[in-house]
Amino acid sequence: MEQASLRTCALFDLSHTIAAPLLEAAQYPWQALAGIRDFILGLGPALPAEEYEQRGEGVWVHKTAVLYPNHYMAGPCIIGPGTEVRPGAFIRGSALVGAGCVVGNSTELKNVILFDNVQVPHYNYVGDSILGYKSHMGAGSITSNVKSDKALVTVHFGEGDMETGLKKLGAILGDGVEVGCGTVLNPGTVVGPGSRVYPLSSVRGCVPARSVYKKQGEVAALR
Repeated sequence: MEQASLRTCALFDLSHTIAAPLLEAAQYPWQALAGIRDFILGLGPALPAEEYEQRGEGVWVHKTAVLYPNHYMAGPCIIGPGTEVRPGAFIRGSALVGAGCVVGNSTELKNVILFDNVQVPHYNYVGDSILGYKSHMGAGSITSNVKSDKALVTVHFGEGDMETGLKKLGAILGDGVEVGCGTVLNPGTVVGPGSRVYPLSSVRGCVPARSVYKKQGEVAALR
């Protein structure tokens, strides 16, 4: 995977998120993570009152979103049109959730951007991460956002390593990525658009676009 493939413009179609202005300013997507909170707090009050309602301090929810009982949402966060927040969902704040998403039972979100039509439907943890348009995390798959030694996260790719300067960085999933059930995406994982990850995988480093990740060292081009 080449360094150019890690750029925001290579991973995402920004027409599928209201976070486009934040991401356009980031050459690499993880550079936007530190700005999510302030971006939401700036955008929320400007959202059309006929479309969004404020459900709490720093919490804006589209009127067509479906919020099931027994969920928790802390601000700042924005929930987009047609999105489902299912029972047991735990949204800890700094979460920008797009249109037509599913935030499922026992799913936890923290400091994230979910593009439109993202599904994290069952027992997922997504922290300090960005999930592209129509990406999907299978049941029990999680992003691990802190290294065990608490060192700063480095993104490992084919040409070398890239320092992020971040202590917390989960995963960056390009548009249309499918992650299999029970998978762990280790800190600084980047999966290119259209790729698939086998169930029960432990993914480190970068997966090229339109690839199938079977296990470490075994990645095939998608047919």
